[in-house]
Amino acid sequence: MSRIFNFSAGPCTLPLPVIEEAAAEFVDYKDNGMSIIEMSHRSKPYDEVHHEAMTLISELLEIPDNYKVMFLGGGATMQFAMIPMNFLPAGQSCDFTVTGTWGKKAYADAAKVGDTRVIFDGKDVNYLDLPDPSSLEVDPNAAYLHMTSNETIGGIQWKKFPDTDVPIICDISSDFMSRKMPIDKFGMLYAGAQKNAGPAGVAIAIVRDDLMERCPDTLPAYLNYSTHAPKDSMYNTPPVFPIYMVGKTMKWLKSIGGVDAATDLANQRAGLIYGAMEKDSGFYKCPVPEAARSNMNIVFRLPTEDLEKRFIAEALEAGMSGLKGHRSVGGCRASVYNSMPVAGAQALADFMGDFATKNG
Repeated sequence: MSRIFNFSAGPCTLPLPVIEEAAAEFVDYKDNGMSIIEMSHRSKPYDEVHHEAMTLISELLEIPDNYKVMFLGGGATMQFAMIPMNFLPAGQSCDFTVTGTWGKKAYADAAKVGDTRVIFDGKDVNYLDLPDPSSLEVDPNAAYLHMTSNETIGGIQWKKFPDTDVPIICDISSDFMSRKMPIDKFGMLYAGAQKNAGPAGVAIAIVRDDLMERCPDTLPAYLNYSTHAPKDSMYNTPPVFPIYMVGKTMKWLKSIGGVDAATDLANQRAGLIYGAMEKDSGFYKCPVPEAARSNMNIVFRLPTEDLEKRFIAEALEAGMSGLKGHRSVGGCRASVYNSMPVAGAQALADFMGDFATKNG
């Protein structure tokens, strides 16, 4: 078997030990005579898988007891609509920071549900920079402030969050479990699994109890967080296999040292790739100012589009895939989530140096 380094933005690389363990269990899960994906979600073996995954998320992020962890279908995109449906009462508005593609999509859905107000829009800087969080003028009467912690396409990341009494609701899909979060600042955190937690197919929602009290009885059952929370996300058949893989990925993360280790490794990977750009700064350009640069999604340009195409093609031949930038912005992008080995970042940095030498 020859595995390549997968720099795709998602679905993305998963820890090899997790994939190997899942493969070994796939046909017969722990001598039950069937696969986990065939098993009743009400069975004892799956119940243990389900609740262990929830417990590990709470443990790794040090989530206080007044928050509820939920597994939901529809990915993070479903939350774009569910959040205002549940937490934006009639007669109130919510504030938004629109920092890129995912912030724009979340805002567009919320605007269809209720009153919204944009307090920062990165359009004037092509969604390639972020303001000082302390400069955000949050409406003290807002139902909540919605933010996107890391924009995968623009390659920008909030390093800090504003101090406000308004509940912050944050999409942390692409930097989930990569750094410790000040949980008590947030009314809700949510993430699609397919960046740092597991395969596509499940969203993880972490909601504070006081927000849960806002959920209206008029919503369809599945779209109401208060349906899922008291039933530990077992109101209906949950996405069994993605949750099983999330649990294994969380166990792997705990085994390597938890979120602190993930942060250290993220700094190492990002340091290698950004360092390669600085070394050949006449050849590689990162359009994002240093203070806003993402440690998860590293974007860069080469002198010409033809060189970018050649770079992507030759990198693939060298065992590195997924380096093409998003179609909306072009260029190159290296997504280096928790499961990317530091060796992958080193291989890319070395390749960047060699390619610049040959083509600069």
